[in-house]
Amino acid sequence: MTAPTTPRGAIVGVDVGGTFTDLFYFDEAARRFATAKAPSNRGDEAVGFIDGLRRLGPVAALGSIVHGTTVGTNALLERKGARIGVITTRGFRDVLEMRRRDRPRTWGLWGDFTPVADRDMRMEVDERTLADGTIREALDPAQVRDVARALLAKGAQAVAVVFINAYANPGNERMAAAALREIWPNDDISISSEILPEIREFERTSTTALNAYLQPVVGSYLGKLKDALAADGFTGQFHIVQSNGGVMSTATARRLPVRTALSGPAAGVIAAAAIARAAGFPNVITGDLGGTSFDVSLIAGGESTLAAQTTIDFGMVVRTPMIEITTIGAGGGSIAQVDKGGLLQVGPESAGSRPGPVCYGQGNTRPTLTDANVVLGRINAERPIGGKLERLDVEAARAAILEHVGAPLGLGVMEAAEAVLRIANARLAGAIRLVSIERGHDPGRFAIMPFGGGGALHAGALIGEVGLSGAVVPRFPGITSALGCVIADLRHDQVLTVNLDLAGLDAAALDARMVDAGREARAVVDDAGIAVERVDVLYELDMHYQGQTHTVSVPLPVTLRDGATGVSETIVRKAFEAAYQKQFSRLLPGIPVRIVSLRTAAVGRRPPFDLAALAPDPGLTLEGAGRGSRPVWFAGGWRDAAIWSRLDLPVGAVIEGPAVLEQPDATTVLDPGLSAKVDALGNLIIARG
Repeated sequence: MTAPTTPRGAIVGVDVGGTFTDLFYFDEAARRFATAKAPSNRGDEAVGFIDGLRRLGPVAALGSIVHGTTVGTNALLERKGARIGVITTRGFRDVLEMRRRDRPRTWGLWGDFTPVADRDMRMEVDERTLADGTIREALDPAQVRDVARALLAKGAQAVAVVFINAYANPGNERMAAAALREIWPNDDISISSEILPEIREFERTSTTALNAYLQPVVGSYLGKLKDALAADGFTGQFHIVQSNGGVMSTATARRLPVRTALSGPAAGVIAAAAIARAAGFPNVITGDLGGTSFDVSLIAGGESTLAAQTTIDFGMVVRTPMIEITTIGAGGGSIAQVDKGGLLQVGPESAGSRPGPVCYGQGNTRPTLTDANVVLGRINAERPIGGKLERLDVEAARAAILEHVGAPLGLGVMEAAEAVLRIANARLAGAIRLVSIERGHDPGRFAIMPFGGGGALHAGALIGEVGLSGAVVPRFPGITSALGCVIADLRHDQVLTVNLDLAGLDAAALDARMVDAGREARAVVDDAGIAVERVDVLYELDMHYQGQTHTVSVPLPVTLRDGATGVSETIVRKAFEAAYQKQFSRLLPGIPVRIVSLRTAAVGRRPPFDLAALAPDPGLTLEGAGRGSRPVWFAGGWRDAAIWSRLDLPVGAVIEGPAVLEQPDATTVLDPGLSAKVDALGNLIIARG
């Protein structure tokens, strides 16, 4: 689509991936939209960010920008965060290193873990707070200043303060923070009672340390972006998608950068849930296939699932609400190679955006999944997505596959390319089984919603491999995460450990805590400066039977209205029994119940996005969408596949496989035996013929 002139008030969602920066522009007043893809510039993502915005029109004319970022996630996975110090209670220096004594491989005998803060960067001070909140030993601020100077001398760029039992009484931590601010040269100070005031020492320590680890990285990145935007005359609002699928201000993102982990994939799930509901598919499994990874999430009953805790990498635990997403290293840039045992592997190593697949002609000589799809005829070499190249080098891809896969396995080039595809599809199917079968869901009740630049290339194979009911391919698969940035509500989550017995509950005291927490969370939403239709305050309790270790999340059917929530022991008990019964199919009568933590979320509801704005124009015809045919390799041989211009297909059009549907941001492959129908919103509904 031709980029419109951007009037004041238009919004742009920007998702920066490893290979491409995807953008979705929407002007609600004129009901106009546009999409764009620009090559990502790893190491200086602001370049691709600004380049993409300029493709949509004058940056200065934009009203707001919402950004989904992988900078924090990449910094954690690649261990490229800041050099940090940790100040903790004497005797608890090694909590971060001891973690939960888990192992990187269940059956492995060997494994190692390097904390994000070296041992000489973890320093102790004299203080002690008891589990009931009593301060047995007050903090001496002079000690904090002394260890802070020592950390600065060792090159610390940020600092985390984690005192034992600070969740019960943050007094000593607040004194430490005040002392630090007297001498620390920047604002990169993370206090555990502010980051995660919740019981469980390791999780609180890990989350706080990782927040400090990311503060200079994310802060620098956002600073560069804001400077670049200002240089182009942008004066509108700039906000960040967080891992819970909500939007936050850049000020909150600088203070709580750990909440940006999995920001980009979370935006994709938000958009997928909205598209699925509108298309009449309450149960879908999302599959975001980009250049380096495959991100999978399950949506049941039209709603995504939030996890209270996520492990980003071995030993790197983040306890903050995140949309449940399973990620594997399998994307278009995943490198195919035969290992020492003679087995073909695809990923997790990736060619990334630079040099990229062999067919990009940028110096890589090892074949990738994209190279296999090009050789098999599934990707049109003359019309590559994203506008990054004029054409793809098919012969170079063939030579690389033959050398690195075909020759070692004794296969011809086409058989070798098909083998790469089959191995990759098996890995993608395995990730889907992880979020469905292994969690008690029947995949036959779910459709796959593939998006990202490469997801729709593999939809047909995954339907058969996993036994899914079909597929729903969004109208613009390649920019679904960018669309999610535009759709997402504003949200702020917080948690507080309360440790209360349910029997004889002091409902008035709990109500007072809930009111205070709701007002605090709402204040963060109000301060973000984003226009919302209303703000909902939601409450959830972490509860269990006495003696149990793990808790059950218990949503409460109350909200903050007129200075009260109306919570009562009866309401809490009924909600707990319903949640426990749903999860475990039984109750444990006679055992006391305990409330461990209170979770509060303030959700600023943004005006709903009307997906009908993306629907095909009414004047389109099936004949006008035809682009002839070409040979495509399916199941061991060439088949003549019809080629269609996806965005020119009218509503109601039915396409029979084998076929390839092309568009600027993605390619959809329709395997033999499958058919696709264009629904009223322009989605492709794929089913077995």
